[in-house]
Amino acid sequence: MASDLLTIARSGAQAARTALDLTAQNIANAATEGYVRRSVRLAELAGARVTGGSGDPSLSGVRVAGIVRNADQFREAEVRRTGSDSARADAQVAAYGSVESAIEQANVYPAITGFEAGLKQLATDPVNGALRGVALAGADTMAQNFAIAWQGLAGVGTDLAQHASDGALQVNTLAADLAQLNLKLARTAASSADQSGLLDRRDQLLQKLGGLADVTTTFAPDQSVTVQLGGVSGPALVSGATTTPFAVTTAFDGTISFDVGGTPVGLAGGSLAGVQQGLVKLRDTRNALDVVAATLIGTANTAQASGVDVAGAGGQPLFSGTGASSIAAALPSGAQLATAPAGAGSGSRNSANIDALNQALASADPAGAMDTLLSDVANAVASTTVTRDTLKTIASSAQASLQQQAGVDLDHEAVDLVHFQQAFQASGRVMQVASDLFSTLLGIR
Repeated sequence: MASDLLTIARSGAQAARTALDLTAQNIANAATEGYVRRSVRLAELAGARVTGGSGDPSLSGVRVAGIVRNADQFREAEVRRTGSDSARADAQVAAYGSVESAIEQANVYPAITGFEAGLKQLATDPVNGALRGVALAGADTMAQNFAIAWQGLAGVGTDLAQHASDGALQVNTLAADLAQLNLKLARTAASSADQSGLLDRRDQLLQKLGGLADVTTTFAPDQSVTVQLGGVSGPALVSGATTTPFAVTTAFDGTISFDVGGTPVGLAGGSLAGVQQGLVKLRDTRNALDVVAATLIGTANTAQASGVDVAGAGGQPLFSGTGASSIAAALPSGAQLATAPAGAGSGSRNSANIDALNQALASADPAGAMDTLLSDVANAVASTTVTRDTLKTIASSAQASLQQQAGVDLDHEAVDLVHFQQAFQASGRVMQVASDLFSTLLGIR
């Protein structure tokens, strides 16, 4: 028999009630992070009319065909990609800034220039005990400042290594959560309220994972996701309900590398990539600092070996150690500074050897090398800061684009609330009219 008004009105009321519930849910979650606006997808409800043995479709009202999340995968992928790039730059700037602070706060450059100034002053009066004391104190201060810089850089390395370790733990935790979510999605009906909630959670996990490492995603028809690290050819971190462990390996020089299940992976995005680049910069800075310290040690000790001290004894090494981590002033007294050339007698005022040391230092230019090192780190911080700010702007634009589509607009929801409420009331009115008609027909005699 033909669909009646009551059936049509009931289907309309049910659809309007579902839409009202979704609208209320949107309003309640307007400020919830990661929530994607829902809307109801409606379709015709068709019945069958049998006439003369043949069936033909008959409009029987409306049905809820599913719940739609107002977000597309392209925009979500763009948010993940740009967010990953921004997170990498953020971590890189922070790491470079820490390296710069460790070097600058140690005051190695002024200590080197102070040491050189003390030696030049001593050359004007090589037997002056006070000047010898000042020169030796300058050597001791410089050595201590090198040690402070080295310790500061070591502390930066420890912090960055801890960040990398924590990041790897987070990657594995997020991967395990995604694998469990994939299992739930495979068992959940498509376009249902449960699936929408799971998809919100899935996208949140992917965005967090993208903040740690660059991810490539592939979605199955049931909306479960396969996650690869390091590009489309990278190893799979998550596949269905299975995860592969992500690990960080620290090399002897303090730099780090990554692997998934033993397969090496290069990260181009995410905070872990920024930490990795920061550790490379730390290694290079530490090596350059070592070179400056080794130059000073070699130059000063070579000059000492070529001359005699104020008592006419052969010069002893001014510094012990081989680099910035171990340099130390080795002479107990300024009187042991070899200012005179070999063969000179006790109390010689001949400044040939200290002059040779000053010339050797001017030629090696450790102060200039230190200044270059400081400038290199400062320029790296400045350039990566510019890059970070640019990437942040791009990421914010991508996020705004997604938010415009997926976010909840309370004004829009208020209009929908009124619209669906009226639709519900209209369906109720149709039911009342149908009831009145049937009562009238039944009352005819």
